[in-house]
Amino acid sequence: MRKIFIILFLFILSTTSVKSNNHQIKREGFLSKDFKITKLSTIENAENKIILINNHGQNTNDGKQKGCTSIDQIRNRVSLIDEKVKGKSIVLYNLCAGHIEGDMGMKWWISKKPYVGKHKLEKRVEQNLELIDKLVSLGVPRKQIFVTGHSCGGLTTLLFFSRYPEKAGGGIAYAPACFGKISKKYKAKKIGSEAALAKFKKKKPAQSDLRDKLNSEILNQLKTPLLVFTHPKDTYEGLTSDWLENINGLNRIIISEDYKINGKKCFKKGKLATDKFPVKDGHEMDQATCFQEYNPEILNYIKSRI
Repeated sequence: MRKIFIILFLFILSTTSVKSNNHQIKREGFLSKDFKITKLSTIENAENKIILINNHGQNTNDGKQKGCTSIDQIRNRVSLIDEKVKGKSIVLYNLCAGHIEGDMGMKWWISKKPYVGKHKLEKRVEQNLELIDKLVSLGVPRKQIFVTGHSCGGLTTLLFFSRYPEKAGGGIAYAPACFGKISKKYKAKKIGSEAALAKFKKKKPAQSDLRDKLNSEILNQLKTPLLVFTHPKDTYEGLTSDWLENINGLNRIIISEDYKINGKKCFKKGKLATDKFPVKDGHEMDQATCFQEYNPEILNYIKSRI
Protein backbone atom coordinates (compact mmCIF):
# COMPACT_ATOMS: atom_id res chain seq x y z
CA MET A 1 0.00 0.00 0.00
CA ARG A 2 2.83 2.40 0.91
CA LYS A 3 4.52 1.70 -2.42
CA ILE A 4 1.28 2.42 -4.32
CA PHE A 5 0.90 5.69 -2.41
CA ILE A 6 4.43 6.79 -3.29
CA ILE A 7 3.90 6.00 -6.99
CA LEU A 8 0.59 7.90 -6.96
CA PHE A 9 2.23 10.86 -5.22
CA LEU A 10 5.06 10.98 -7.78
CA PHE A 11 2.55 10.79 -10.62
CA ILE A 12 0.55 13.69 -9.23
CA LEU A 13 3.74 15.66 -8.67
CA SER A 14 4.94 15.08 -12.23
CA THR A 15 1.53 15.99 -13.64
CA THR A 16 1.47 19.20 -11.60
CA SER A 17 4.97 20.00 -12.82
CA VAL A 18 3.96 19.64 -16.47
CA LYS A 19 0.86 21.78 -15.97
CA SER A 20 2.91 24.45 -14.20
CA ASN A 21 4.93 24.90 -17.39
CA ASN A 22 1.94 26.84 -18.66
CA HIS A 23 2.64 29.51 -15.96
CA GLN A 24 -0.53 31.52 -16.21
CA ILE A 25 -0.89 35.23 -16.91
CA LYS A 26 -3.91 36.27 -14.88
CA ARG A 27 -4.15 40.00 -15.52
CA GLU A 28 -5.07 42.27 -18.41
CA GLY A 29 -2.88 45.05 -19.78
CA PHE A 30 0.21 45.81 -21.83
CA LEU A 31 2.84 43.08 -21.79
CA SER A 32 6.59 43.61 -21.62
CA LYS A 33 9.27 41.36 -23.09
CA ASP A 34 9.60 39.68 -19.68
CA PHE A 35 5.84 39.07 -19.46
CA LYS A 36 5.09 41.78 -16.92
CA ILE A 37 1.73 43.57 -17.11
CA THR A 38 1.13 47.32 -17.14
CA LYS A 39 -2.45 48.55 -16.78
CA LEU A 40 -3.97 50.74 -19.46
CA SER A 41 -4.08 54.40 -18.41
CA THR A 42 -2.26 56.56 -20.92
CA ILE A 43 -0.14 55.73 -23.96
CA GLU A 44 3.03 57.70 -24.50
CA ASN A 45 3.63 58.76 -28.11
CA ALA A 46 0.37 57.03 -29.07
CA GLU A 47 0.41 58.07 -32.72
CA ASN A 48 3.62 56.07 -33.21
CA LYS A 49 2.38 52.86 -31.63
CA ILE A 50 0.98 49.74 -33.30
CA ILE A 51 -1.25 47.88 -30.84
CA LEU A 52 -1.71 44.12 -31.11
CA ILE A 53 -4.69 42.99 -29.03
CA ASN A 54 -4.26 39.38 -27.91
CA ASN A 55 -7.43 37.32 -27.52
CA HIS A 56 -6.64 34.12 -25.63
CA GLY A 57 -8.22 30.70 -26.05
CA GLN A 58 -10.96 29.27 -23.82
CA ASN A 59 -11.30 26.09 -21.80
CA THR A 60 -15.11 26.40 -21.82
CA ASN A 61 -17.37 27.11 -24.79
CA ASP A 62 -19.82 29.56 -23.24
CA GLY A 63 -18.87 29.76 -19.57
CA LYS A 64 -16.46 31.66 -17.36
CA GLN A 65 -12.94 30.41 -16.81
CA LYS A 66 -10.19 31.01 -14.32
CA GLY A 67 -7.10 32.83 -15.43
CA CYS A 68 -6.49 34.52 -18.73
CA THR A 69 -3.69 33.16 -20.89
CA SER A 70 -0.32 31.49 -20.46
CA ILE A 71 3.25 32.39 -21.28
CA ASP A 72 3.26 29.44 -23.69
CA GLN A 73 0.26 30.75 -25.59
CA ILE A 74 1.48 34.32 -25.86
CA ARG A 75 5.27 33.86 -26.12
CA ASN A 76 5.47 34.35 -29.88
CA ARG A 77 3.27 37.43 -29.79
CA VAL A 78 5.65 38.85 -27.18
CA SER A 79 8.54 38.32 -29.62
CA LEU A 80 7.00 41.05 -31.82
CA ILE A 81 7.13 43.73 -29.11
CA ASP A 82 9.31 46.74 -30.06
CA GLU A 83 9.57 45.65 -33.69
CA LYS A 84 9.32 48.67 -35.99
CA VAL A 85 6.95 48.93 -38.94
CA LYS A 86 7.12 52.16 -40.94
CA GLY A 87 8.88 53.76 -37.98
CA LYS A 88 6.16 52.78 -35.51
CA SER A 89 6.71 50.43 -32.55
CA ILE A 90 4.65 47.35 -31.83
CA VAL A 91 3.15 46.93 -28.36
CA LEU A 92 1.02 44.03 -27.13
CA TYR A 93 -2.15 44.24 -25.08
CA ASN A 94 -3.34 41.10 -23.31
CA LEU A 95 -7.15 41.14 -23.22
CA CYS A 96 -8.67 38.88 -20.55
CA ALA A 97 -12.10 37.38 -21.17
CA GLY A 98 -12.22 34.74 -18.45
CA HIS A 99 -14.91 36.65 -16.55
CA ILE A 100 -17.23 36.74 -19.58
CA GLU A 101 -20.07 34.23 -19.81
CA GLY A 102 -22.55 33.72 -22.61
CA ASP A 103 -26.28 33.97 -22.01
CA MET A 104 -26.71 30.19 -21.83
CA GLY A 105 -23.53 29.48 -19.89
CA MET A 106 -21.26 26.50 -19.47
CA LYS A 107 -24.04 23.89 -19.17
CA TRP A 108 -25.22 24.62 -22.70
CA TRP A 109 -22.32 22.63 -24.12
CA ILE A 110 -23.80 19.38 -22.81
CA SER A 111 -27.40 20.25 -23.76
CA LYS A 112 -29.33 19.98 -27.01
CA LYS A 113 -31.19 23.25 -26.62
CA PRO A 114 -30.87 25.78 -29.49
CA TYR A 115 -28.79 28.77 -28.49
CA VAL A 116 -30.81 31.78 -27.38
CA GLY A 117 -29.20 35.15 -26.65
CA LYS A 118 -25.58 36.29 -26.97
CA HIS A 119 -22.88 33.65 -27.06
CA LYS A 120 -19.60 34.29 -25.26
CA LEU A 121 -17.81 34.82 -28.59
CA GLU A 122 -20.21 37.66 -29.43
CA LYS A 123 -19.60 39.25 -26.04
CA ARG A 124 -15.85 38.96 -26.63
CA VAL A 125 -16.31 40.82 -29.92
CA GLU A 126 -18.00 43.65 -28.00
CA GLN A 127 -15.18 43.59 -25.43
CA ASN A 128 -12.66 44.16 -28.24
CA LEU A 129 -14.73 47.02 -29.63
CA GLU A 130 -14.80 48.75 -26.23
CA LEU A 131 -11.03 48.41 -25.86
CA ILE A 132 -10.38 49.72 -29.37
CA ASP A 133 -12.56 52.77 -28.74
CA LYS A 134 -10.58 53.39 -25.53
CA LEU A 135 -7.26 53.12 -27.39
CA VAL A 136 -8.47 55.51 -30.08
CA SER A 137 -9.56 58.00 -27.39
CA LEU A 138 -5.98 57.87 -26.07
CA GLY A 139 -4.58 58.87 -29.45
CA VAL A 140 -3.81 55.58 -31.22
CA PRO A 141 -4.86 55.76 -34.91
CA ARG A 142 -7.53 53.15 -35.58
CA LYS A 143 -5.62 51.68 -38.53
CA GLN A 144 -2.71 50.91 -36.18
CA ILE A 145 -4.80 48.63 -33.96
CA PHE A 146 -4.84 44.91 -34.77
CA VAL A 147 -7.15 42.28 -33.31
CA THR A 148 -5.40 38.93 -32.93
CA GLY A 149 -6.25 35.66 -31.23
CA HIS A 150 -5.62 31.97 -30.73
CA SER A 151 -8.29 29.23 -30.89
CA CYS A 152 -11.58 30.74 -29.59
CA GLY A 153 -9.68 34.04 -29.64
CA GLY A 154 -8.94 33.41 -33.31
CA LEU A 155 -12.60 32.81 -34.06
CA THR A 156 -13.38 35.98 -32.09
CA THR A 157 -11.00 37.82 -34.44
CA LEU A 158 -12.82 36.57 -37.55
CA LEU A 159 -16.22 37.35 -36.07
CA PHE A 160 -15.10 40.84 -35.04
CA PHE A 161 -14.20 41.83 -38.59
CA SER A 162 -17.38 40.32 -40.02
CA ARG A 163 -19.28 42.80 -37.82
CA TYR A 164 -16.94 45.77 -37.51
CA PRO A 165 -14.75 45.90 -40.64
CA GLU A 166 -13.77 49.56 -40.22
CA LYS A 167 -13.06 49.56 -36.49
CA ALA A 168 -9.45 48.29 -36.62
CA GLY A 169 -6.57 48.11 -39.06
CA GLY A 170 -6.45 44.36 -39.46
CA GLY A 171 -6.46 40.99 -37.77
CA ILE A 172 -4.43 37.82 -37.31
CA ALA A 173 -6.07 34.54 -36.28
CA TYR A 174 -4.11 31.54 -35.04
CA ALA A 175 -5.84 28.13 -35.21
CA PRO A 176 -9.37 29.58 -35.06
CA ALA A 177 -11.74 27.06 -33.42
CA CYS A 178 -14.20 27.02 -30.54
CA PHE A 179 -16.43 23.96 -30.79
CA GLY A 180 -14.31 21.14 -29.44
CA LYS A 181 -11.90 18.67 -31.01
CA ILE A 182 -14.04 18.08 -34.08
CA SER A 183 -11.22 17.03 -36.40
CA LYS A 184 -9.86 14.37 -34.03
CA LYS A 185 -13.00 13.19 -32.22
CA TYR A 186 -15.01 12.67 -35.39
CA LYS A 187 -12.09 11.21 -37.36
CA ALA A 188 -11.93 13.78 -40.15
CA LYS A 189 -8.69 12.30 -41.51
CA LYS A 190 -10.24 8.86 -41.91
CA ILE A 191 -13.75 9.69 -43.15
CA GLY A 192 -13.35 13.22 -44.55
CA SER A 193 -14.34 16.58 -43.12
CA GLU A 194 -17.95 16.54 -44.39
CA ALA A 195 -18.68 13.18 -42.79
CA ALA A 196 -16.95 14.28 -39.60
CA LEU A 197 -19.07 17.42 -39.41
CA ALA A 198 -22.19 15.32 -40.03
CA LYS A 199 -21.26 13.12 -37.06
CA PHE A 200 -20.67 16.25 -34.97
CA LYS A 201 -24.12 17.55 -35.94
CA LYS A 202 -25.75 14.26 -34.96
CA LYS A 203 -23.95 14.19 -31.61
CA LYS A 204 -24.28 17.89 -30.78
CA PRO A 205 -27.01 19.40 -32.98
CA ALA A 206 -27.36 22.71 -31.11
CA GLN A 207 -23.62 23.31 -31.00
CA SER A 208 -23.27 22.38 -34.67
CA ASP A 209 -26.07 24.78 -35.60
CA LEU A 210 -24.39 27.67 -33.76
CA ARG A 211 -21.03 26.87 -35.36
CA ASP A 212 -22.68 26.87 -38.79
CA LYS A 213 -24.44 30.16 -38.04
CA LEU A 214 -21.27 31.95 -36.94
CA ASN A 215 -19.17 30.50 -39.76
CA SER A 216 -21.83 31.51 -42.29
CA GLU A 217 -21.80 35.07 -40.96
CA ILE A 218 -18.03 35.20 -41.25
CA LEU A 219 -18.09 33.67 -44.74
CA ASN A 220 -20.73 36.08 -46.05
CA GLN A 221 -19.77 39.31 -44.30
CA LEU A 222 -16.00 39.26 -43.78
CA LYS A 223 -14.37 41.61 -46.29
CA THR A 224 -11.30 42.86 -44.39
CA PRO A 225 -8.08 41.12 -45.54
CA LEU A 226 -6.93 39.02 -42.59
CA LEU A 227 -4.00 36.71 -41.93
CA VAL A 228 -4.98 33.25 -40.66
CA PHE A 229 -2.78 30.31 -39.63
CA THR A 230 -4.08 26.72 -39.58
CA HIS A 231 -2.51 23.26 -39.29
CA PRO A 232 -3.88 19.98 -40.70
CA LYS A 233 -3.00 18.12 -37.47
CA ASP A 234 -4.91 20.58 -35.32
CA THR A 235 -7.20 18.26 -33.33
CA TYR A 236 -9.86 20.99 -33.13
CA GLU A 237 -10.52 22.16 -36.69
CA GLY A 238 -7.40 21.23 -38.60
CA LEU A 239 -9.18 19.30 -41.34
CA THR A 240 -12.52 21.09 -40.98
CA SER A 241 -11.25 24.61 -41.62
CA ASP A 242 -11.08 24.57 -45.43
CA TRP A 243 -14.20 26.77 -45.56
CA LEU A 244 -11.79 29.64 -44.84
CA GLU A 245 -10.53 29.31 -48.42
CA ASN A 246 -13.86 30.71 -49.64
CA ILE A 247 -13.36 34.09 -47.95
CA ASN A 248 -12.19 36.65 -50.50
CA GLY A 249 -9.01 38.47 -49.53
CA LEU A 250 -8.19 36.23 -46.58
CA ASN A 251 -4.59 35.00 -46.53
CA ARG A 252 -4.65 31.51 -45.03
CA ILE A 253 -1.29 29.97 -44.26
CA ILE A 254 -1.27 26.21 -43.70
CA ILE A 255 1.72 25.89 -41.42
CA SER A 256 2.93 22.43 -42.44
CA GLU A 257 1.85 18.80 -42.50
CA ASP A 258 4.08 17.77 -39.62
CA TYR A 259 5.64 19.50 -36.64
CA LYS A 260 8.43 21.26 -38.49
CA ILE A 261 8.71 24.74 -39.98
CA ASN A 262 11.38 25.33 -42.63
CA GLY A 263 12.90 21.99 -41.66
CA LYS A 264 13.16 22.94 -37.98
CA LYS A 265 11.48 20.62 -35.48
CA CYS A 266 9.14 22.56 -33.23
CA PHE A 267 9.32 22.64 -29.45
CA LYS A 268 7.59 24.53 -26.69
CA LYS A 269 9.59 26.05 -23.86
CA GLY A 270 8.94 25.53 -20.17
CA LYS A 271 9.79 27.52 -17.06
CA LEU A 272 13.50 26.84 -17.37
CA ALA A 273 15.60 28.00 -20.31
CA THR A 274 16.64 24.38 -20.84
CA ASP A 275 13.07 23.03 -20.94
CA LYS A 276 11.90 21.74 -24.31
CA PHE A 277 8.60 20.00 -24.94
CA PRO A 278 7.68 18.50 -28.32
CA VAL A 279 4.55 19.77 -30.04
CA LYS A 280 2.00 16.95 -30.22
CA ASP A 281 -1.03 18.84 -31.50
CA GLY A 282 -1.17 21.20 -34.47
CA HIS A 283 -3.45 23.42 -32.38
CA GLU A 284 -0.31 24.45 -30.49
CA MET A 285 1.98 25.12 -33.45
CA ASP A 286 1.74 28.88 -32.99
CA GLN A 287 3.11 28.38 -29.46
CA ALA A 288 6.31 26.66 -30.57
CA THR A 289 9.47 28.75 -30.85
CA CYS A 290 9.91 27.71 -34.48
CA PHE A 291 6.72 29.65 -35.29
CA GLN A 292 8.78 32.84 -35.09
CA GLU A 293 9.92 31.90 -38.60
CA TYR A 294 6.62 33.54 -39.59
CA ASN A 295 7.39 36.86 -37.87
CA PRO A 296 8.54 38.47 -41.17
CA GLU A 297 5.24 37.40 -42.78
CA ILE A 298 3.29 38.89 -39.87
CA LEU A 299 5.28 42.14 -40.01
CA ASN A 300 4.70 42.40 -43.74
CA TYR A 301 0.98 41.95 -43.20
CA ILE A 302 0.94 44.71 -40.59
CA LYS A 303 2.92 46.95 -42.95
CA SER A 304 0.33 46.38 -45.68
CA ARG A 305 -2.47 47.57 -43.40
CA ILE A 306 -1.12 50.77 -41.84
